[in-house]
Amino acid sequence: MSTIAHEKYEAVIGLEVHAQLLTESKAFAAVKPEYGGAPNTQVTPLCLGHPGTLPVINENLVRYIIKMGLATHCGIAERSIFARKNYFYPDLPKGYQISQFDTPICHDGYVDIELDDYDKRIGITRIHMEEDAGKSIHDQDPYNTLVDLNRAGTPLIEIVSEPDLRTPQEAYAYLSKIKQIVQYLEICDGNMEEGSLRCDANVSVRLRGQKEFGTRTELKNMNSFRNVERAIEYEIYRQIELIEDGGTVVQQTRLWDTSKMESRPMRSKEEAHDYRYFPEPDLPPVVVTDEMLEEIREELPELADVRRKRFISEFKMSEDDATTLTDSRYLADYYEEVVEHTGNPKSASNLVLSEVLRVLNEQSLDIREFSIDAQRLSDLIRLKEEDKINSSAMQTIFNEMLKNGTGAEDLAKELNLIQVSDSGFLEPIVDEIIDQNPDEVKRYKDGKKQLLGFFVGQAMKASRGKANPQLVKDLIQKKLDN
Repeated sequence: MSTIAHEKYEAVIGLEVHAQLLTESKAFAAVKPEYGGAPNTQVTPLCLGHPGTLPVINENLVRYIIKMGLATHCGIAERSIFARKNYFYPDLPKGYQISQFDTPICHDGYVDIELDDYDKRIGITRIHMEEDAGKSIHDQDPYNTLVDLNRAGTPLIEIVSEPDLRTPQEAYAYLSKIKQIVQYLEICDGNMEEGSLRCDANVSVRLRGQKEFGTRTELKNMNSFRNVERAIEYEIYRQIELIEDGGTVVQQTRLWDTSKMESRPMRSKEEAHDYRYFPEPDLPPVVVTDEMLEEIREELPELADVRRKRFISEFKMSEDDATTLTDSRYLADYYEEVVEHTGNPKSASNLVLSEVLRVLNEQSLDIREFSIDAQRLSDLIRLKEEDKINSSAMQTIFNEMLKNGTGAEDLAKELNLIQVSDSGFLEPIVDEIIDQNPDEVKRYKDGKKQLLGFFVGQAMKASRGKANPQLVKDLIQKKLDN
């Protein structure tokens, strides 16, 4: 397809993001919703849809969704009700899913996303509570579909965006921002590979300047941020190509095939009336009081956007460095703890952004798994600031600290890396270097001032790297100039 044909159209994209909440029990049943347990071991009669069982709402399901609503500038409904979403599928033993329909608890919010050359505000239509279905397994038995109901009843929130996204890159940035917010709030771990964050995309195309939306398709089965971007890009091109060839886009749900990097039809797209929603008779309305709202508002952490701006103003940090350090709440916490111990934001950011992040990336670690705690890293920074070690020694000690819990100063002594700042020890070394290099002394005195580096290097070599280079430089310069 020509670039010109593609530029005739624009995409209209909306995302539906499901976040699995980090509650101690399921949405309506007293059983842990842990990932990875043996099949059908984390279930109760309620999860299995046994007659006569009654749901009881998990209070944290309500508190967590209100946190998300406040963090995304949503209005919070004073009264909202649950509904039954009816459909038949092997992994839904009740024959319905408890969700919310026409009275979502959070509504009309937004998040701001940043791209390389522009920022954009993306509206959030609604955030509502619901329970997850179980899991159908198709690849472990050649003749049967197996069902694991451990996930059935797991508490979810669904975050539905306005159709404000126009490119796959905007969708990626929006999804990244949602992940960052739920992680900062500590209500979801944001792991797409384990299914605790899932994303469906509604995609349509229209001629540029046209107000009406085109026919949309829904994309499912996208298990990573990159696959969300790739699947949307594929679907945009597929629809444009279809229209340009005289065809018609059919409203349907499509599955993304990660091996073939293409989408394929799954079923015709359902509308709300297909689910025969009606109010859930076994659960009372959710009522949010002003006192409850204010209490939850007080629990909100400083979110990434606010923290980034504070790092820039308070620590005189570049925007790129501040963005990197605040991307993860726990990395930002670690950095601030180092600053608290050292009192030096610049030295702390230099070491965290270079060495700490290098190790985290190389070993695929979270900062909470990092072997050097903030206090020990601070001790290393202080050794350098007090001129007890040089930069090379600092690197050596850092690498040793990764292997064991020994403190920075003990390692510096053990490895004989403490810098000598005793002029009584250094002067004889400096005198000897000057005496041994009369030609270089003469050239220095004749104006070749860059030879100072030569003399410093010789003195450092003679002291086996233990000399304080700044003191050596000052001593040599003083003697040569006199």
